[in-house]
Amino acid sequence: MTVRVNLQPAYILHARPYRDTSSILEAMTPEHGRISLVARGARRTTRGGSNAALLQVFTPLLLSFSGRGELRTLCGTEAAGPAKSLRGEKLFSALYVNELLVRLLHRHDPHPLLFAAYGNTLDDLVDAAQVETALRRFELTLLDELGYSFDLCIDGHSGEAVHPENWYHLHSEYGLIARGDELDARRPAFVGADLLAMDAGQWGQGSVLKTAKRLLRLALAAHLGDAPLKSRDLFRTRPGRGKSRAGA
Repeated sequence: MTVRVNLQPAYILHARPYRDTSSILEAMTPEHGRISLVARGARRTTRGGSNAALLQVFTPLLLSFSGRGELRTLCGTEAAGPAKSLRGEKLFSALYVNELLVRLLHRHDPHPLLFAAYGNTLDDLVDAAQVETALRRFELTLLDELGYSFDLCIDGHSGEAVHPENWYHLHSEYGLIARGDELDARRPAFVGADLLAMDAGQWGQGSVLKTAKRLLRLALAAHLGDAPLKSRDLFRTRPGRGKSRAGA
């Protein structure tokens, strides 16, 4: 059965060339989840042009599309707002967020709350002072929306409350569990005070952001597989890297 959808809010997450003048788009929508679209003639440069100027990442769009199966056909594009102004560290961080979504979202699995969180994250990234906090908040939301979250306040094995002075490991089955014998010292550990601060949204306290980055990277790695994230490689090799420790 052919489906026609009109003016669905969307963001382009990734685009790649297709045949001579077309593109394959990976888009995120609130009602249809992640979808793959063929944009015919999107790269045409002859008279008449194309809508390629609109089909850019980090631009809120209204997309119309039709078809059946995994690959739908883009029928129309309208801007739903101005493109986000993202450069340097902010741009690389936004590319990291896009790559997470392409790698982890299943096609046609809607997550309207995650779609809203994505838009809010792009707005936060425009403010350079909030880059690190914006990324960590989004990672937590992503894990929660995909059903991979864990309680930051409760030891998942004992059921006891996380204690500020105790240290905890991330367990694939139980979530956070208290550090036990000496062999556990070989595994990454996270102090309870930082975990509780994360849960309370108190990102500016001491080592909280550093702990959050280590913990959430570990949590995401379990679902990303072995292939490295290209956006992290770009971030590490960006010009002026030594000026900031923030990012993915």
